[in-house]
Amino acid sequence: MATKAIYRGVFPVAPTVFDGNGELDLEGQKRCTDFMIDAGSQGMCILANWSEQFVLTDDERERVMDCVLAHVAGRLPVIVTTTHFGSQVCAERSRRAEAAGAAMVMVMPPYHGATIRASERGIYDFFRRVSDAVSIPIMIQDAPVAGTPLSVPLLARMAREIPNVAYFKVEVAQVANKLRALIAEGGDAIVGPWNGEEGITLMADLDAGCTGAMTGAGYPDGIRQIMDPFAAGDREAAVAAYQRWLPLINYENRQCGLSAAKVLMQEGGVIRSGMTRHPVLPLHPATRAGLIEVARRTDPLVLRWSR
Repeated sequence: MATKAIYRGVFPVAPTVFDGNGELDLEGQKRCTDFMIDAGSQGMCILANWSEQFVLTDDERERVMDCVLAHVAGRLPVIVTTTHFGSQVCAERSRRAEAAGAAMVMVMPPYHGATIRASERGIYDFFRRVSDAVSIPIMIQDAPVAGTPLSVPLLARMAREIPNVAYFKVEVAQVANKLRALIAEGGDAIVGPWNGEEGITLMADLDAGCTGAMTGAGYPDGIRQIMDPFAAGDREAAVAAYQRWLPLINYENRQCGLSAAKVLMQEGGVIRSGMTRHPVLPLHPATRAGLIEVARRTDPLVLRWSR
């Protein structure tokens, strides 16, 4: 039996690129993809929350997925987010993603609105059904947006008992503590303990055993400057890089949200429009200017990629 690839490193979330009218810009999506590869992404994720997946129709999801996977053409692994409340729908989305060439699917636990949740038994069976539909790894996204507590014992049990559940993107409070506990309880079944939240807790999470970072797409080169030396055993260099890039990471995480990558890409000429789809509003001009100012201090590739 062939050994499955183990994914580590910097896997940013690609934005979904729109034109000035809010329609899909697939040529811009391709340029975004090329930039992300040139900037050192070791993989990428599409159709996630930071991709505005919640404003896309099912047909648009398919078009973006097919466009990106065809354009990447195996240059790096692509994780496709297939989150849906319905087990059958999520399983079918995941099946289609694998057939199109996805290396992994990322899925949040089932939730709807502020109050509709599945029981722990329902969550377990949900991920079992998704696993039965695919042969590629599943990343469970443990994020506050789902409002669903996922205990370490439940996550570790799913990793041990459900064949394709192996990766965990943890974004809840005190990520490092949860990652450390998950690794201790799940052992070898925890193939990929990852973090998110634009990398704002990255250094603590790396110390806890984190092996992958799913950040925003604006500056993968900056995140690599933290991750690479840490992986090579040079923690001091990683800490120095983290301190250097933290103001930009913080500005994205606390001030800009999912608009940050698009603004940086538009400013650098990677994409023509930084449009977010309504009702997501553009950044305030002062916030936009602040983001560009902070970014210029670190000289990320995004601001000079197309120059």
